Amino acid sequence: MANSTSGSIRRIAVIGNYLPRRCGIATFTTDLCESLVAADPALSCFAIPVNDTPEGYPYPPRVRFEIEQNELSSYQRAADFLNINNVDLVCLQHEYGIFGGPAGSHILALLRELRMAVVTTLHTVLREPDEHQRHVMLELAERSDRLVVMSNRAVEFLREIYGVPEEKIDVIPHGIPDVPFVDPNFYKDQFGLQGKIVALTFGLLSPNKGIEYVIQALPEVLERFPNVVYVVLGATHPHVRLREGESYRLSLERLARACGVAGHVIFHNRFVSLEELVEFIGAADIYITPYLNPAQIVSGTLAYTVGAGKAVISTPYWYAEELLADGRGVLVPFRDSHALAAAMIRLLEDEAGRHAMRKRAYLAGREMIWPRVAERYLECFQRAREQRSYRPRPAFQAITLSQRSGELPEIKTDHLRALTDDTGLLQHAVFTVPNYSNGYTTDDNARALEAAVLLEESGARPLPGERYLAFLWYAFNAERGRFHNELSYERRWLDEVGSEDCHGRALSALGLVLGRSRNAGLRGLAGRLFDMALPAVVNFRSPRACAFCLIGIHHYLRRFPGDRAAQNARETLAARLMELWKSYSAPDWPWFEPILAYSNASLPHGLLLAGEDMGRPDMVRTALEALSWLTEVQRAGGNHFVPIGSNGFYPRGGTRARFDQQPVEAQVTVSACLAAWRVTGDERWKEEAQRAFEWFLGRNDLGLPLYDPATGGCRDGLHPDRVNQNEGAESTLAFLLSLLEMREAFAVIDAGSHAHLRATQPAGISIS
Repeated sequence: MANSTSGSIRRIAVIGNYLPRRCGIATFTTDLCESLVAADPALSCFAIPVNDTPEGYPYPPRVRFEIEQNELSSYQRAADFLNINNVDLVCLQHEYGIFGGPAGSHILALLRELRMAVVTTLHTVLREPDEHQRHVMLELAERSDRLVVMSNRAVEFLREIYGVPEEKIDVIPHGIPDVPFVDPNFYKDQFGLQGKIVALTFGLLSPNKGIEYVIQALPEVLERFPNVVYVVLGATHPHVRLREGESYRLSLERLARACGVAGHVIFHNRFVSLEELVEFIGAADIYITPYLNPAQIVSGTLAYTVGAGKAVISTPYWYAEELLADGRGVLVPFRDSHALAAAMIRLLEDEAGRHAMRKRAYLAGREMIWPRVAERYLECFQRAREQRSYRPRPAFQAITLSQRSGELPEIKTDHLRALTDDTGLLQHAVFTVPNYSNGYTTDDNARALEAAVLLEESGARPLPGERYLAFLWYAFNAERGRFHNELSYERRWLDEVGSEDCHGRALSALGLVLGRSRNAGLRGLAGRLFDMALPAVVNFRSPRACAFCLIGIHHYLRRFPGDRAAQNARETLAARLMELWKSYSAPDWPWFEPILAYSNASLPHGLLLAGEDMGRPDMVRTALEALSWLTEVQRAGGNHFVPIGSNGFYPRGGTRARFDQQPVEAQVTVSACLAAWRVTGDERWKEEAQRAFEWFLGRNDLGLPLYDPATGGCRDGLHPDRVNQNEGAESTLAFLLSLLEMREAFAVIDAGSHAHLRATQPAGISIS
């Protein structure tokens, strides 16, 4: 089969993690590269890994180029490298979490530039993707000549959920080493396990592995078979160790002692080589995968052990159901230690049945050994190359400026870090130097907390979210149920109670943490503070405070939709905005107040999210009408964004203030318009968001940029004759929040260039 590539495919690049990085994708990519070359020695195959640390890894010579996970430009450079090096085919190993951007969307920037055939191996296919995951998978499928999956269920998902034609998909098993069918006792003595019955679980440790249920099953097993030992092989997953240390492993050790089985559990805390792994698997009498998540479409560890002819007990996640069918293993319910114990006892009592199961598994595994898998990949590559020759794609795509978003600046947080000290975020700066005399505000620390959450999602260098949340915790007066706002540099509160707007901004930030952060520590404290701060908001009269709270409640209810107190608060605040609308709106003034003041776009933004979430079309229509009018007013007869000036605002029937123009107005407009785009799918809202964002970059009344690319800061405002050169917290955060939202919105789809993706977007999605 290897010869089928002669005269066509001679040079292959494989993109994915690579050893010595410690993860399953790295092992798979390394094994695939080596197996391809072994199958066809004339083939040139090199790897392009993705680095999750700045220092990278000591890769072998097969690695020719490295991608920095969170640097979009690095993906574009990789595409250039592939194009100029006459690569015939790229084989991409896809897993959402290994690439930068929302749902790993940075990899699309690379694929869009490639000129050669592309085969993508999907290591995850989600049954219930979120908006970003769906868009990434759809474009990934479009830009790949063929897709490789490792199970029939993955084919079903691609066909039914993502609309991928079945003829574009190849099912190729997960590769495994070719090992002999041997008696486990052959290997036991080298581990000091002679005379023992060995149960094994291996793989990188993380809390979703379910190992605690095996430990809880052991006392029952040991009553019948006292010579059983349970070996847990593998280091803690590097990302888990960074976030949580060794807490999961230590909890398992405590559990083993509490269950009285510490003498029967062995933790081998290492990432072992393939040679060592084969010997550990060889020594096992029973292999156990007690995973907790049913939504797992492939498992390399399960493939390895089935192919080695092990007796396997597993929970019924998707891949296990398929691989262990027809008597190749035993399935037990999730989180059921008694069922695990019963299955272990049954297998150990029935030696003949156990060995028959082993033989069935081993014979099925012959189709999974790497030499056979490599042959099937080469056949797939040839089909992809032939299909590309029938349907060549242009190297250049003619996308006009009106069809795509402008180039977005890189994320830079240097100035915010300079404004952050041990207390929190300082309010003002003199030029770029922090100004201690003005102290801190809850307003700014709440905004900084929001930025920290969005930075966490984007994969960019994080901000100290814990410090900003600690400031909010300190600012909350539990007796009054309200937040202070102004804190002096000497840490003295300068107010008895902060404004309603300050409280609303704090609640908005807390809701964002609870709805979107992956940091369990942040969510824990934010949850307590959200519950304490929520009761006061039902009495708020400030329309902006109502709107800020609605935005925060929207995020909160995405994760906790059953919280009745939050639902009630949402209904009350949304009704209050509607009451204001009825009181003040008119055909020539469709607004909530008799004045356009500050943070104006927040009002329709909050009402829009509430109306969409509550199924209230009247609220959605009102919000869109108000936002549409506001965006017209903020163009002031021209084509660029002109926010309401803070030097007098714009009273109904009065004179509109043109200056001073504040960055926060651009930020809330960007956020509101992107929410309107997501709710309606109307492209004009995306254009309005772009218009407001470009105000920061110089598309404004003076043609002067407010964003400072040298520091990552933003200047404090636009005066009639100049830019305010001070770079305070509010202004800098206004730019950063706008940039993060724009990057999130445009990372997945270039404006107008993938209309079919928008057509598949579920109706009613609303994300602020």
